[in-house]
Amino acid sequence: MKLPVHLNALRAFEASARHQSFSAAAAELNVTPAAVGQLVRTLEEWLGTPLFHRASSGKVRLIATETAERALPDIRAGFDRLTLGLERLREGSTSGVLTVTVSPAFAGKWLLPRIESFYAAWPDMDVRLDTNLKPVDFAAQRVDIGVRYGPGNWPGLMAEKLMDEEVYPVCSPSLLVEGQCLQVPSDLARETLIHDLSMDSHTGFPTWDAWLERAGAIDVATMRGMKINNSAAVLQAAIDGHGVALARSVMARDDLTAGRLVRLFPQIGFASPLAYYVVYRPECASLPRLQAFRDWLLEMAAS
Repeated sequence: MKLPVHLNALRAFEASARHQSFSAAAAELNVTPAAVGQLVRTLEEWLGTPLFHRASSGKVRLIATETAERALPDIRAGFDRLTLGLERLREGSTSGVLTVTVSPAFAGKWLLPRIESFYAAWPDMDVRLDTNLKPVDFAAQRVDIGVRYGPGNWPGLMAEKLMDEEVYPVCSPSLLVEGQCLQVPSDLARETLIHDLSMDSHTGFPTWDAWLERAGAIDVATMRGMKINNSAAVLQAAIDGHGVALARSVMARDDLTAGRLVRLFPQIGFASPLAYYVVYRPECASLPRLQAFRDWLLEMAAS
């Protein structure tokens, strides 16, 4: 059946039925109550039947007729489908909002210091960062792409390796000029060790115990020290001179370059078995916005 009534009339009817008021519907639709009333009357004239009982109890209250109540679920479902269809059309564009999920520490230490170059290349795209500590449901929460740290396997998601990582001790330069002697790993026994509790859930991530064993400094006690559940805060504690942190190379890179931190014992390497991965749903792999951000991430990591 060809529908000669403008969609705006159906939208005005649905909003009026939901709010039981032309005025409230008008506020939602950003038009005047008179305009909403006229749209509803146009629909009623075309249908040849009233859609509301106009009741008055202090103020006018709209009550949908029985026929209107039966039609409303289908009309609302139709609007939902239209909205979904428009979103599908927008997905093919490189403009609009791209939702990216990353950890707070990765956002602060790696992504945000570099994001301006993405905006310069894609000025019509807005990035919405979801800095959730827990893995999110990409489909349910409408997430386009993310960066995750781990072994590279996440059900329902494609994963492309972004960066490998090392772990090594770092400290503030001030710690080395205040008479402290850190010539060999066993000298760490006299320092406060800063532990990253945010890595406890990542099976296989190197701990202070594992690094010290690799370094042959098994006499250094690790039970005490400063314990922090955020990788960025771990580095900040080291920058502020509170002790020696076991740093993640990706997180510490900019602080080392800027001289805020110094790497200790560089001759001792310890590669993490975990890595950073770009993740996204397979069915979204060809979306232009996602491809643009994925390619930019890989370019930044390579440089």
